[in-house]
Amino acid sequence: MKRSNLPILISVLLVSALLLAACPAPAAPAPEAAPEESAPAEEVIEIEYWQYNFGARVDAMNQLIANFEEANPNIKVIHNADIPYAEFRDKIAASVPAGVGPDVATLFYGWQSVWIDAGYLVPLPEDAFPPSMVGEKFSPMVQASFVEGTLYTLPTAVRALALFYNKDLMAEAGLDPESPPATLDELVDQAVACTQRDDEGNFVVEGFVADPSAQDHHWFREVLVRQFGGVPYSDETTEVLYNDEAGLQAWNYLLAFHTELATGDRDLFDGSTNAFVGGHVCFHVDGSFRLGTIANNNPEMNFGVTELPEHNGIKSTFGSYWTHGLTKKAAADQDRFDASVKFLQYITSSEAGAIWVDIVGELPAQLEAGSNPELLADEKLGAFAAGLAYSYATFFVDESNQRQAIIDSFDMVILADEDPETALQIAAEADQELLDEFWSSR
Repeated sequence: MKRSNLPILISVLLVSALLLAACPAPAAPAPEAAPEESAPAEEVIEIEYWQYNFGARVDAMNQLIANFEEANPNIKVIHNADIPYAEFRDKIAASVPAGVGPDVATLFYGWQSVWIDAGYLVPLPEDAFPPSMVGEKFSPMVQASFVEGTLYTLPTAVRALALFYNKDLMAEAGLDPESPPATLDELVDQAVACTQRDDEGNFVVEGFVADPSAQDHHWFREVLVRQFGGVPYSDETTEVLYNDEAGLQAWNYLLAFHTELATGDRDLFDGSTNAFVGGHVCFHVDGSFRLGTIANNNPEMNFGVTELPEHNGIKSTFGSYWTHGLTKKAAADQDRFDASVKFLQYITSSEAGAIWVDIVGELPAQLEAGSNPELLADEKLGAFAAGLAYSYATFFVDESNQRQAIIDSFDMVILADEDPETALQIAAEADQELLDEFWSSR
């Protein structure tokens, strides 16, 4: 019987299968490598900073922005400084509520309450600006940036008032340029001595020009009133007190430069400030920021700066500052808000304060930069730095209208021959109405 070959065939097939399983399959051809993709460029966040047009401030901020953008290439800062001072608040009022305009805006610290109530500003984030840090690192007057316990703004620099004097005009009048007035009585005597008129009675040199539309409304409230024994407001700034007997003496002292001594006319030479910068006035009360104006407009001027004259052994000066806040436009977008916070941190740093004092002449708000020995010894800035120790920063509920109340009452006396005491009472009543309105909503 013939045997079947089927078992042998099955065995051969099984062996072949095992051999095939033991051999690796040929590798599939490798796919072509995809071209390398470059990492996506970091998105540039654009923010806007607004301030009013003031030459030295514009120059200083341009420098700070350049430094910031170099360190933060993903943030672009648009600097809008083309707005005249007289139009600045109106521009803010028209833009911020509409969600346009600045992300970071400058403002006088006395405007804070009005801007907060109008919804222009948002609180500064505490993680970036801890209240304890402000207390430790900034000038004490910066506590005015806290409104009802919340921090809304922070400055680059602070300033105080001092007495500017033209050394050449003093010498021409036979006065010692190295001995400027140290008391209020000496200021009267030297201002009278320095005043010159031509044969027709026109001013050739003004000794001193009282001008509340410049810095003299601050000088009256926080300096003269205190030096004559009063205080301008109650401790909680709920009541006007500068209309008492001490305030009236201070008021009459200021008015006398116009009404009795006739040492100047605020309407000449485009106002008292321009008159001094132009070399037409011997003595002028102003802030450290004026140093930049003189350097730009009259660099050859031979002038000095001394502390404000004292009276009754009392020294006093007004301390103030322009400050920076974050707007509700910035807060509407997290990326833009973060960039704005970062920018605000830089422009309020010690580095920024040191740059600011060199260009603008205002004192650094940061204690580290402000305690520089060279600054304290500076023949121009030293008087301002010394004054910070006894300065007062008025808490304003509406700086613009509180200022205007003093200006209007001054005009009543100068232009309409109103009784000085009556005019002062009118100013106090207008001021009190503003305080009452502010506190009634708290």
